[in-house]
Order: sequence, then structure tokens, then C-alpha cells
Amino acid sequence: MGGRYRCRATDKPEWGANAIFTLTDRKLRQASYYKLPAPQTEQEHCVAHHGSLIPVPGRDIKVQAWYQGGVSVFDFTDPMKPVEIAFFDRGPMSATELVLSGYWSAYWYNGHIYGSEIGRGLEVFRLMPSEHLTQAAIDAANRVRSHRFNPQDQQRLVWPANFQIARVYLDQLVRYDGFASANAAHITAELRRAERLPAGARRSAALGPLATLLQSVSRGAVAGKPHGYPDRMRLLTGTVRELAGTSR
Repeated sequence: MGGRYRCRATDKPEWGANAIFTLTDRKLRQASYYKLPAPQTEQEHCVAHHGSLIPVPGRDIKVQAWYQGGVSVFDFTDPMKPVEIAFFDRGPMSATELVLSGYWSAYWYNGHIYGSEIGRGLEVFRLMPSEHLTQAAIDAANRVRSHRFNPQDQQRLVWPANFQIARVYLDQLVRYDGFASANAAHITAELRRAERLPAGARRSAALGPLATLLQSVSRGAVAGKPHGYPDRMRLLTGTVRELAGTSR
């Protein structure tokens, strides 16, 4: 429960944590747990509480409130290996006793994270680029705009086919999935060249061969590649094909 400490170094990893599941053949299967990695004290009640997804294309990222454990942003694109990629933690409200305080909720909305802190009030954060999250990915997430937000809706997001989204997928392949740097340099140059062309036949002619190349690469060996490689290749290939005006 939220009124207890569950994030001490001696606490079990599943106590107060997120349970992460996969869905296969309409059946849920538990893959792992996620718990913020920084141990908390006995003066900090700490369990996973209200949070929401952050709309980064090609990745599964969530911001989570942890009462006095602070705010944690974690990536669970690989459901077996969730990892923290950002955090904010003020420390205990009291150094001598356990008092009700900390983040009740942390929600992403139109480019910012809004943290409802019980003892200190509303706090607003924004993501900064790091080794875990590029500026291009943050910019793509910031483009998602809603007139209202309910984290329980779990609205489906469909990313438009544009050059920015293609670059985000390519960046993820290079940074996280071991994509060959030579291929990446060529694809980057071709995307830049096509983007400078007028929309229409000239741009389609430039992107057609690139889409064919990506289709060939995506059919190549994936042995030894990290989790998510086939999905990111599919997303990049599909985006370039849409930009080129081809369906396959």
C-alpha cells in the first residue's frame, strides 16, 4: 500500500513495483517487474503509483510516480529488461519520521510531465536529451497534442509518415539495435537528399530505391540483434515506403 516504505535496499524487488506483461494469443504473460533502482529510506513511503505513457515512436516509455521515491521514467520496450532513463527525487519530507508526502501522480501531457506532489504542490518537468533519449525522439513526442487527457483511456497513436519520424526510427536502430553504421550513413544521406526535393514525382523517385534497400536489409539475418530490431526495421521501412508512395 502507498503508506508504507517498499523501496529499501532490503525489500523484495516485486514489493510495490510495476508488473510488466506481454500479450500473446490474447493471453497475458508476465515478463518482469520494474522498480525504481535508487534505494529509499524508512522515512520515505514508496510504491509505484499513477503514471502514463510517453508517446515516443518505436519505444514503450512510461513516467511513474513513486510517492517519496520521486518520479521515474523507464523504458520497457524490451519487457524482459525494463530500464530507468530519467528521474527526479527530492528526498524524504522528514528526516526523522514517516509522513504522507511525495508524488501521487506523474502524467505526460502535451510535452511536459506534471507531478502532483502531496506535500509540496504541483511541479512541471520536461525531458532533456541524454544517452537514453535523443532530441529527435523528444521532439516527436512533443508533437502529440491533446485537448484533454485521461491516462486510463490508453488512446491509440498512429505516427504520420514524415522525415522526422523516419530519422527517429533510424536513430533507434543505430543506438539500441546494432544497425551497421555504413548503412545508417547512407540512409541518412538519402533521407536528407529526398527531403530537399519537391513533393511529388522527384521525391518519390529518390525514395523508391531507398525503400527497396530497406526492404532487403529488413529481410536479412537478425540473429544476435537486440530485442526490437525487427519491429524498428519494419517501422522505418514502412515510413519510407509511405513517403515514396509505394505500398510494398
